Amino acid sequence: MRIPTKVLIVEDEVHALMGLAELISGWGYRTETAKDGVEGYEKSLAWDPAIVVTDLKMPRMDGLGLLTKLTESSSKIAVVVLTAQGSVENAVDAMKLGAYDFIQKPVDPTRLKTILANASRQLDTELELEVTRRQLRQNGVLGALVGHSKPMQEVFGLIERIAPSNVSVLITGESGTGKELVARTLHDLSERKARPFVAVNCAAIPETLMESEIFGHEKGAFTGAVERRAGCFELAEAGTLLLDELGEMPIGTQAKLLRVLEERKLRRLGARNEQDVDVRVLAATNRNPEEAVANGQLRSDLFYRLNVFHIHMPPLREHREDIPDMVAAMLSEMNQKHGRRVAGVSTAVLERLQQHEWPGNARELRNLMERAVILAPDSGLIEVGHLPSGFSRQSALLAAVIDANSISVKVGATVGEAERLLILKTLEFTGQNKTRAAEILGVSLKTLHNKLKEYEYLRETGGLRD
Repeated sequence: MRIPTKVLIVEDEVHALMGLAELISGWGYRTETAKDGVEGYEKSLAWDPAIVVTDLKMPRMDGLGLLTKLTESSSKIAVVVLTAQGSVENAVDAMKLGAYDFIQKPVDPTRLKTILANASRQLDTELELEVTRRQLRQNGVLGALVGHSKPMQEVFGLIERIAPSNVSVLITGESGTGKELVARTLHDLSERKARPFVAVNCAAIPETLMESEIFGHEKGAFTGAVERRAGCFELAEAGTLLLDELGEMPIGTQAKLLRVLEERKLRRLGARNEQDVDVRVLAATNRNPEEAVANGQLRSDLFYRLNVFHIHMPPLREHREDIPDMVAAMLSEMNQKHGRRVAGVSTAVLERLQQHEWPGNARELRNLMERAVILAPDSGLIEVGHLPSGFSRQSALLAAVIDANSISVKVGATVGEAERLLILKTLEFTGQNKTRAAEILGVSLKTLHNKLKEYEYLRETGGLRD
């Protein structure tokens, strides 16, 4: 027989406290009460509840103070905060401090029951998820993400912390860094993993169809609406919705999205009645969100509501040490996808992959690996000849400079001095062919000429010696 989940209710208004205790115990939970944050914290230590439902405004210690102490003492308590109408900012502060969810007063019993049921299910799966994550982290893998590097481990840590909750998350990063993979991993490590994951690219939807795609429409809502259609929110019901490239969403649609996020109700275009929605919303953008707000492309209140937690995906050039692990994972995936048995990559190929600048980030690496797996022989290795010709030539030239004409820079030298030595050594390697040297160095011919003029001026004025 399942032991009832213990719920501690903390509320300074006596009638509200007794009413909540009666309501929650009627749903099969074991309940205990406290009249303020100080008493609530003392009872939480003695009684060890799984869930704490607390008001925010209380004497002696308020709800935020109680939440802070609870999260410091235990990460396993799910805290649900009660907030007055119009105090969403306080609720968002609570979510940032680690609250599981919030509900506005007067309390909607149906919503509270749903929140408690979700929190209880999350506690049941927490141990299983924790064991799984620990095993994956030891292998440098979290969901679809791969990496032992410090930047990726920091991303993993954030994902592990916030995946089990229902908080909104803003995911930023350059194009191709894996923002959607982060969103999928957040979904897969949450209690919503068995429910739908829906990703919609706002940049790919015409402005005239945006509201219909997001919120759905009734038959006859507009010209061409020949039948009722469910929007992305309905398709993701009880699951997760990723709004990719959020900055491309029209401002008017952003206002309606904000209302859905705050009230958790939506109305299809052309519909008379609203309907409840239970969807975790994640957002992603390759823009700087603060700049998008300043430029009027993103509503500040929507940004504030979505940016409860922020995960930034680093570009591949900032965690090159993960490339071997990523290549191994992609090779396994592509072998299975295309029915191949490619054994691995050669040392020469791996060197070129780690030297490349990766302007397209992980997406570029994935596309390159898929092409190479198709071209390479079964049971053989991916060789330099299986890489795109332009990629191979650039990498080979750079490797030649490093291997045959290496430079040595003493500790204490300036960055400018190291740059000068590299430029001059590359020119020496190319026989003073400036166009070819600029290509190897990854700079424009104009930039190279400007650098050389700077060195000549310094030499003439005695500021530089050969």
